[in-house]
Amino acid sequence: MLKSKTFLKKTRAGGVMKIVREHYLRDDIGCGAPGCAACGSAHEGPVLESQPLDRGSSLCPQPHYLLPDTNVLLHQIVNVWGPGTWASVASSLRPTGSLETYVEQKQGENSNDRNDRAIRVAAKWYNEHLKKLSAENQLQVIFITNDRKNKEKAIEEGIPAFTCEEYVKSLTDNPELIDRLACLSEEGNEVESGKIIFSEHLPLSKLQQGIKSGTYLQGTFRASRENYLEATVWVHGDAEENKEIIIQGLKNLNRAIHEDIVGVELLPKNQWVAPSSVVLHDEGQNEDDVEKEEERECILKTAVNEKMLKPTGRVVGIIKRNWRPYCGMLSKSDIKESRRHLFTPADKRIPRIRIETRQASTLEGQRIIVAIDGWPRNSRYPNGHFVKNLGQVGDKETETEVLLLEHDVPHQPFSQAVLSFLPQMPWAITDKDMKNREDLRHLCVCSVDPPGCTDIDDALHYRELANGNLEVGVHIADVSHFIRPGNALDQESARRGTTVYLCEKRIDMVPELLSSNLCSLRCNVDRLAFSCIWEMNHSAEILKTRFTKSAINSKASLTYAEAQMRIDSATMNDDITNSLRGLNKLAKILKKGRIEKGALTLSSPEVRFHMDSETHDPIDLQTKELRETNSMVEEFMLLANISVAKKIHEEFSEHALLRKHPAPPPSNYEILVKAAKSKNLEIKTDTAKSLADSLDRADSPTFPYLNTLLRILATRCMMQAVYFCSGMDNDFHHYGLASPIYTHFTSPIRRYADIIVHRLLAVAIGADCTYPELTDKHKLADICKNLNFRHKMAQYAQRASVAFHTQLFFKSKGIVSEEAYILFVRKNAIVVLIPKYGLEGTVFFEEKDKPKPRLIYDDEMPSLKVEDTVFHVFDKVKVKIMLDSSNLQHQKIRMSLVEPQIPGINIPTDTSSMANNEPERKKKKLEK
Repeated sequence: MLKSKTFLKKTRAGGVMKIVREHYLRDDIGCGAPGCAACGSAHEGPVLESQPLDRGSSLCPQPHYLLPDTNVLLHQIVNVWGPGTWASVASSLRPTGSLETYVEQKQGENSNDRNDRAIRVAAKWYNEHLKKLSAENQLQVIFITNDRKNKEKAIEEGIPAFTCEEYVKSLTDNPELIDRLACLSEEGNEVESGKIIFSEHLPLSKLQQGIKSGTYLQGTFRASRENYLEATVWVHGDAEENKEIIIQGLKNLNRAIHEDIVGVELLPKNQWVAPSSVVLHDEGQNEDDVEKEEERECILKTAVNEKMLKPTGRVVGIIKRNWRPYCGMLSKSDIKESRRHLFTPADKRIPRIRIETRQASTLEGQRIIVAIDGWPRNSRYPNGHFVKNLGQVGDKETETEVLLLEHDVPHQPFSQAVLSFLPQMPWAITDKDMKNREDLRHLCVCSVDPPGCTDIDDALHYRELANGNLEVGVHIADVSHFIRPGNALDQESARRGTTVYLCEKRIDMVPELLSSNLCSLRCNVDRLAFSCIWEMNHSAEILKTRFTKSAINSKASLTYAEAQMRIDSATMNDDITNSLRGLNKLAKILKKGRIEKGALTLSSPEVRFHMDSETHDPIDLQTKELRETNSMVEEFMLLANISVAKKIHEEFSEHALLRKHPAPPPSNYEILVKAAKSKNLEIKTDTAKSLADSLDRADSPTFPYLNTLLRILATRCMMQAVYFCSGMDNDFHHYGLASPIYTHFTSPIRRYADIIVHRLLAVAIGADCTYPELTDKHKLADICKNLNFRHKMAQYAQRASVAFHTQLFFKSKGIVSEEAYILFVRKNAIVVLIPKYGLEGTVFFEEKDKPKPRLIYDDEMPSLKVEDTVFHVFDKVKVKIMLDSSNLQHQKIRMSLVEPQIPGINIPTDTSSMANNEPERKKKKLEK
């Protein structure tokens, strides 16, 4: 049946346009209940559960379905039952599309009231319809709404209706579900003390008006990890000035949470502050001790040089909440029988959350998930509710799950829909596969990777040509052959964006059949590749470049150590070894040329764990050793990425997926310049070349590790490299590599960016066909945005995994003392690096319940005077390392000073040996 509505609309030009809207109503939409004879063939498949709910409800003892209104659907569906048990499809399908339940908007009726009426009509229709299906069982549809008027009208119309809370409380067999109810309103959940702490948030209309007029600024709120009373807001837009605004103090933070989009008011210049040098963590009182917070805020403000003052503001409103479910632990209330407790998130940038639960004793010592519902003006903390129990704190599986959830790493098993697009086994290269592809299986190709690598992306070949020149080939797994655009496998790979490498496991971007088998360039098997082949002279100058899809057969899969051993061997002279020597010689020339152009050689301490084969616990921790062969592979991968970037940009000037590394603003280098100056060294930072040259010259015969420390510090000054679409940006330059253009081509097994680049290159050389999304710069920009986020989260997850395994290592090792170097000085602490373990940690000089030492902080040097001892950046110290388990939520590696000796600060030097022998002493005592 067709219903139509006609109305007149005035156009911009002043004319009048007649608009006709048609609404088609169907009489063949089924109810969704399985086995309903009345609906017959109208079913395209059951929508409702085959078993109606029968959860022991004291209000509805008979079997029933639930039909929620829109607000309940939005706020409670995932928290309490999950989407499977609601008749949610029916609630949206019946009112809008069915002839029997279609509801037309009455004159003077608003959309919300019309929607409420439509759902009530659907509920009534269902109850009458289901009576025919099962008269003896009295099968019912229960209407769930938190709207008082809507509920009253439903009851008047003879529809069984309850609020969400009433229904959940009636489920006597599942009392724990009450904890999962989201708070309905901020007012109803405010703390008893009516004292207003925070100023009111401006409504969105006023915020938008203010942003438009320039009164307010819009940006992303980023809470500090080191100081819970400080945050920065990164202002959106192109304006260079006031790009970053500091927010300091509880009231100025005004209930904003990390990653919220906020409206900010810039404070007058006489109220601007400098970023705080204090490390300050929330001690998490159960009561709202705001006076104590104000005391702590005084610590933030110090007399500073006027040049150090930064634009400072206060949050005046929230434009978009970016809340997610948070992992963490329950901080149980000291009040006996209390239902109200604080939840401490694992992420220190998230404030504690007040929740109500009857399961506090069960949840203590567990990792749980909590969602935020709101943050009233008179509460020190936001309100939330319990969602899920993940497992025991400290358990490896639980902690891995926590870090994957916290960093939003998609890690569920691949669905059947995704797996259905994998090739059938056994698989072999066919004639069809060889179309538009060169057969290079005769070449002496080999791969060089870390030990245990199963996802081998790249392989190399080298040979001398008849004309006296050299041929070098980089062969990359042809993943795009197996992952076709738009299918479920492609969509899932795009969503994941990258493979995530944890200490004990790998979260693959593509299913294992591809990542570790068909796409992995293992030796002695035929594999499909995408090859970049150069003809070079002996000075590593490129004479010709060509790209081709290919078939290869790798002759060896080597580790970096095995390849190095071959190069260094006096007795080995086989084809593979000679190829490696040729590649290594050219790589050294290429690296020298890059560095002369201003490419940076930076440093970061990377660690490798040696695991126990049975328990999988870390038994040794070492910094990774880098060999010439690491550099050799890196040089040719960089060269391939640059060559491909040039090619795809030539062919697709507006649609190339490229990677850039922005030059850091001069202010980023302040810490590096000051640190070098304290050691009488000069670091120039006006160009990448001058920085590279300065770092090369910054050497000390008496302090050989100084140069490494400077390079580690220089790494911290850098900006994040990002993917972008060439048609949406003007600046292509890669600062760290000193290259005018760059992309990622060499790792398509573990990076989705490389798959897009392969597709662009394949079209550019006529080896594959294009598709609409490939040349849509807006869609490509969206892909880049997701890739940048996923790449960043993968890095954070990897660091969190290293941190957790480091804790496990020191838990078994006990207390050790090691030499360390100061990386940063803070107002109340020093941050040190321990070269032996590649481990970073903080030594605090102020401890709770202990006399405070005399501390004098100098930001210019930078230095920290503790009593009569002065600490500078890069000073050598000795620290005691131990695992501090006093806070189960944030177990951490704790460091304290051993040398130099400062009365009242150090632990006695013999304490560490006593601590190490603690188990032995206890054993002897028991024997006595």
